[in-house]
Amino acid sequence: MSKSINSASAIIFDMDGLVLDTESTYCIAWQKASTEMGQSFTEQFCMSMSGLHYQDVEKRLIEACGKTFDLKQFTTLSGEYWREYVAQYGIPVKKGFFNLLSVIQSRNTPFCLATNSRKLNALECLCLAGLEDVFQQIITRDDVDRGKPEPDIFLAAAQTMATPITECLILEDSNPGIQAAVSSGAKSVYIPSVLPASLTAVESADFFADDLDKVIAIIA
Repeated sequence: MSKSINSASAIIFDMDGLVLDTESTYCIAWQKASTEMGQSFTEQFCMSMSGLHYQDVEKRLIEACGKTFDLKQFTTLSGEYWREYVAQYGIPVKKGFFNLLSVIQSRNTPFCLATNSRKLNALECLCLAGLEDVFQQIITRDDVDRGKPEPDIFLAAAQTMATPITECLILEDSNPGIQAAVSSGAKSVYIPSVLPASLTAVESADFFADDLDKVIAIIA
């Protein structure tokens, strides 16, 4: 694994768990909803779904709770609890993001956001975190046929920035995201949002960093 990269023409940010600490807010909402429905989701179980597309999340829920588990009710309840929580506390921005953003902007390096979230949800989260004006280019699950771990979202992001994917550096916090980055042909940095870090992601990514501050040295 290399220590730095000098050839990145553009930077692609994931959102959940990478730019925004949404994972913890989802976990709180999911736990409250599960309790109301007679289940008991541990923090570990909730965080294990980090980076997954909602269809894969639903599969995990059915596997854990049985085929009779009411996904529609769970989605409604967890959504209500989530909005109640973020309306009061907002969504935290991950450590080092603003420092890294400053460096990228000072170099006039193109950057964009590429997320497995639906566009409406992504825009809502960015607004709640006070980042609604930061990303001029945003690629979401609505823009592609397949979500991560397939590479479609990152390929679309590169195309949007008119940059070859092989010249892009992707910043990801989850194993599905890193697998998508590898499949796309881009270089990638794994900054885990859930510990212990995924060994598969560590071995697959080109770089590893504890937080976004450490990415500055990688792109130096």
